[in-house]
Amino acid sequence: MIFKSNNTNLNFVNGVAFLTFPNLSELDFVKHAFSTRIGGVSDNEFNSMNLAFGRGDSDENVRKNYKLMCDAVGLDYSTLVSSAQDHHTFVRKVTSADCGIGIERPKDMLSVDGLMTNEPNVTLVTHYADCTPLLFADPEKHVIATSHAGWRGTASRMGQVTVERMTEEYGCDPEDIIAVVGPAIGGCCYEVDTPVYEKFASMIDLRPAYFTKSLGRGKHIVDLKEVNRRTLLSAGLLPENILVSDLCTKCNSDLLFSHRATNGKRGGLSAFISMTE
Repeated sequence: MIFKSNNTNLNFVNGVAFLTFPNLSELDFVKHAFSTRIGGVSDNEFNSMNLAFGRGDSDENVRKNYKLMCDAVGLDYSTLVSSAQDHHTFVRKVTSADCGIGIERPKDMLSVDGLMTNEPNVTLVTHYADCTPLLFADPEKHVIATSHAGWRGTASRMGQVTVERMTEEYGCDPEDIIAVVGPAIGGCCYEVDTPVYEKFASMIDLRPAYFTKSLGRGKHIVDLKEVNRRTLLSAGLLPENILVSDLCTKCNSDLLFSHRATNGKRGGLSAFISMTE
């Protein structure tokens, strides 16, 4: 494996590899990580740090992998909270009463693709395998959030929805929010058909010429990470407060699970974000 990135850090702890992002690492009240496929106990197409339930791996393996990730990153396994993502734009407020949901307790947060909290020692977890991870931290209000933006969520401006929810619920000022657009399938690889392309071409205010390209024969390229960056700018975030990871999941399928690279035979990645006291 050859790791090349100008803005994403690869960490190894006890044989577990995970990614971190410099702008969040600078915040002393935030712990965060993005998993890789290295350092877990799963095998076959789930090799080895599979964090996705319900894809054919055993629940026992998945929970062991979560515990290994938590030990490596320095998170408390009992504080994890996860939802049942369904490519919607609902962002749920999370409290300590929700800890364990989706990991050790039933995943009863249905059709929830974003989580936010202002409580310490609550770890928000969202899931990926080409879709775009969005992580947020407000150092003024001490609020964190994470959202899952597939192509549907991206076209529905999930990033803006998350910022609006942070503002409504906690009084956050968008100009204070630090954000990461995490590893996802890149504009180098994300080929779509005309109906999907048209969803993005209609986002006129974001200037789609900068994130779409027609290949002919009904095929097009969409840069989901750039769409999300522009959406966050439109929501009021400052350019210098947004980090866009340069890692493409499909180009780095030896390190990261990619649905496209494996025709769906894969495990899952997770983003983690938590606040200390």
